[in-house]
Order: sequence, then C-alpha cells, then structure tokens
Amino acid sequence: MNLSNIARAAAVLALLQGAASCELDEKLQSELTQDQIPSGDPAALLQGVYTAQRDPIQGHVSVFALQEVSTDARIMPTRGPDWDDNGKWRALYNHTWDGNNERVRDTFNQLEGIIFASTDLLRFGPTTQQQAESRFVRAWATYLLLDLYDQVLYREPGEPLNNLARVRKGTEALDFVVSELNEIQKDLPDAPVSRGTKDAARVLLMKCYLNKGVYANRQSPTFAAADMNQVIRLADEIINSNKYSFTPNYFDNFAPDNTAIGRENIYTQENTYGNSGPVRDLWKFVSHYNMRPVDGYNGPAATAEAYDLFEAGDKRRGMAYDVAGGPANPGRRINVGYLIGQQYNLATDAPLTTRGGAPLAFTKEINLFETGADLEAKGIRPIKYPVDYPSESQGGNGANNDHVTFRLADVLLMKAEAILRGGTATSAGTYGATPLAIVNSLRTHPSRGASALTSLSLNVLLDERGRELYSESWRRQDMIRFGTFLRARKDKPQSDPKYLVYPVPQNQVDINSNITQNPGY
Repeated sequence: MNLSNIARAAAVLALLQGAASCELDEKLQSELTQDQIPSGDPAALLQGVYTAQRDPIQGHVSVFALQEVSTDARIMPTRGPDWDDNGKWRALYNHTWDGNNERVRDTFNQLEGIIFASTDLLRFGPTTQQQAESRFVRAWATYLLLDLYDQVLYREPGEPLNNLARVRKGTEALDFVVSELNEIQKDLPDAPVSRGTKDAARVLLMKCYLNKGVYANRQSPTFAAADMNQVIRLADEIINSNKYSFTPNYFDNFAPDNTAIGRENIYTQENTYGNSGPVRDLWKFVSHYNMRPVDGYNGPAATAEAYDLFEAGDKRRGMAYDVAGGPANPGRRINVGYLIGQQYNLATDAPLTTRGGAPLAFTKEINLFETGADLEAKGIRPIKYPVDYPSESQGGNGANNDHVTFRLADVLLMKAEAILRGGTATSAGTYGATPLAIVNSLRTHPSRGASALTSLSLNVLLDERGRELYSESWRRQDMIRFGTFLRARKDKPQSDPKYLVYPVPQNQVDINSNITQNPGY
C-alpha cells in the first residue's frame, strides 16, 4: 500500500472508531464491509500507525489543548476580534466544556482512530515485533483516552464494522493497558526512541501504576505502596540501563536535531522537513505576527502563576539558544523558554513592534478577554521547542524537532513521587536514594542551574513538575493526581468534580448504545 492509500485508510478507520458526525458514522457502520478497507504491507501499515499519532499529540489543538489549556499553566485569551472561536478555548480554561465542544470531540475521534488503525494492522500477518509495536501504540492511545475521558471504544481485529464498538471504562481500561504492556514488552525493540521500545513501555507502565488510584477515584485517589514500588522498580530498570543522561543544555531535548543531541528522550515522534506533524504549532501559536520568520498566530500565553514558579537563575525559564541555520541573535535575546518584556529582531537586534507600531513587550498580566490598545502584547509566551528557523524560512513545510513524549527527567520525578507516596527508596544510578536527592540531582545539573531545595513535600514536587515538564501535556494529569485541578484561579471559579473527566462526544453517545455518558454531562 502506498502512502496515499495509507492516508485514506487511516481517515476511514478514524471515522469508523470515532466519527466526526452522526450521519457519516451511521452510513459507514451500515454500509462499509471489512473487505472494503484497504490492506497492505504490515511494515507500511505500522508506519501509518505511528504517523496517526501526529495530529492528536503533537499540535496545539488536541491532546495538548485538553491537557494544558485546562490548567494553571496556559491561557487562551480572546484578543479583541481574534481568538474568540465560538468560546471553545475559554470553555477549556474555565472548565465549562460539554460533549459538543469541538476540541473535546475531535481529540476523542483522533485517538480512537489510532486505536482502530493499530488494531486493524493485526489482521495482516505482522511479525512478532511489528505486532508488539502496534499494540504498544494502541496501549498508549488507550491510556490517553482513559486519562481524558475514562472511556475507550474498541473492536477486535477483523470484527464486523456494523457491530457497535464496545467500551472499556476506568480500571478495566487501565488493566487492559497494563496487561498489554507486560505481554508485549519482551518483543519490543531496544531502539530507536522514535519507536515503541521496551523502555517506552516501562515509562507508560510507570504512568499506569502512579495514576492507578486516580482512575479508581479521581476526586479522592489513594496510592498503594505496592503500586508505588512498581513505579520505583521500573524507574530503576531505566536508570540502570545507562542509556539516558542529562543533556548539556536543557533545550537540546526539544531542538530541531534533538534525536542526535537529546540524551534524555525515551519516546519521541520523528519529524523531518517535508514529513512532519504539527510540532511547529508549539511556537507558531504563541509567537506574535511580527516575529519573523515565524510569523506567528499571537494566541495563547503562559500564566503569571506558571512563570513565577521559577527562580531567576533557572535556565529552564529561558535563554538564548542557537539553532543551526538560525538568526545570529547578536543581542543574545531569550528565544526559548518564557518570552517576557521587549522582543527583538533576532537577526538585527532591532526592537520589534506590534501591528499598530507600539513596542512589542510581552507582559506578565493577561486576562481571558483582552480589549485594550495593548492586547497584542499581553501575556508571556512559552516556547519549549526551539524554532526550526530553516524550516520556517522555507515556508514551514514541517519541522525537524522530534516531538517528545517520555524522557528521563519525568522518570526521575515519578520515582521521587512514588517514594514520597509510600514506596521503598532505592539508590539506582547517581541520583540519590531520597526524593529530595533525586529532585536536586535534576535541579542542580548545569543544564538547569537551579538552586538545591532544602526540603521536599508533595506540593513542592508538583511545582517542580510544573517547572520541568511545562508544555509537555502532563499538567492536567499532575494537577488531578495532586488534588489541585478544580481550584479557582484567575478568571476561573472553583470547578464541579465532573470536570475531572471530559465527556464522551455527544454524537458518539447518540449512535452507540454501549456508551453511557460520564456523570454530570
């Protein structure tokens, strides 16, 4: 099967598992037969399965939007006539979404499309390793649906398409993911990091065990010592492999050549110029219109609360970062991290202005509705992935930054948390045996340059996860696990507990009698 056929097949499969409209889904379920779905070489189909992750996971509008815009880390203001978008972004920030929200609906459908495609591949005689990799991607998509919606639609390979998809919910879905990962781990490859590897499976298992109590009771989770010890065991297996280490520069993990220099990365999605997912959205959405060659969309911003988590010397907060083929940046202006204050042309060091000619100086203050003359410049802009300037100067046809899903720093922070929550401390590697020592080994590394903490509590650890993992689509999950997600914050009141999960899209509920809508929606 050629790439165009794979793309068409993926579109069909996505619609079958999670339709974008009731009418189309009903037509497909009633008329399309199994032999009408294109078949082909399992290797090509597996590449299609990996590629299917790009749109929902890499960009700014799907998984990222649900996991970050709904938290204390990101705000999507309406700037005069710009970025109103029928209120869909405000609904995420304010926790007022419903089952018809475009972002809630499309993310569900995209993730279900991954599940269908990775399941359907199993019909075509894959090798043992190909089967294991496809099942890993399916487990990953299942986990994301569980985390976001608490419900996962599925069919078995080759099951008639006019059968309604069945549902796994809550702990049943989690048990499926854990069982799958334990079964396939031995058959997964050891490398490269752009494939589902044994270590990628270990990190996903760590996520499962760490959040097991959350998926049993999101409002009042408990954390069993046995589960925490599983987290620690898996972390030690990764640490003791000696395959991963801190990079000399924190932002190397996210740079255009991060596959070569990002030593912390454990699981990524590979991008190359001309064959890339929407990773560039992570700088396009936040950059101002005049920040050439990016020519951004001037949309979302970081909250002051997120920025204030950092001490002044913490390199993760921002620095001048050189990209091959990028502008000279003669003034050594901050171009990665949190962009605040006057912005400059990175080629000439001339101060930038707004479209109205005012100084382009990003402010800490930001409101959900901005109407003043300075609305274009309001809000700190977070850029985690250094801009691939050569790609942008050629029209932005993709980017070379591989998208990062799992990395060593998260493994260490999860291990520290598991010990704090009752697990048995161990001393794998050179990171120490106590939660405080582990966290300080990360903070004080020259790539971060932060001061050592003198004590560590769960609240402090949540803050550290916010500093280390900002813009990596973990903030909502972390806030739920630490019990802070529903709290009031700027322009947002205390939330109803129903918002601890998203609703299943209403069009799915309407056509599938196996689905029971999540409580409160």
